[in-house]
Amino acid sequence: MPVIDMKATGENIKRFMEDKGITVTEMYNILGFANGQTIYKWFRGESLPKIDNLVIVASKLDKTVNDILVIRE
Repeated sequence: MPVIDMKATGENIKRFMEDKGITVTEMYNILGFANGQTIYKWFRGESLPKIDNLVIVASKLDKTVNDILVIRE
């Protein structure tokens, strides 16, 4: 059964943000978060973005949701 690799997905988000020059502060402001704690949890693979936030993140990074998610069989 396929599962989302949370750590690899978080690494993708971090790398794509760095590539695009988007800081954690910019991203949490875009998403309306109070601080960057949630985004750092994504980076570490401790949690995943909710689907609505994932769509926003993908859009801001000029990526698709499939580009960001890492699926393992």
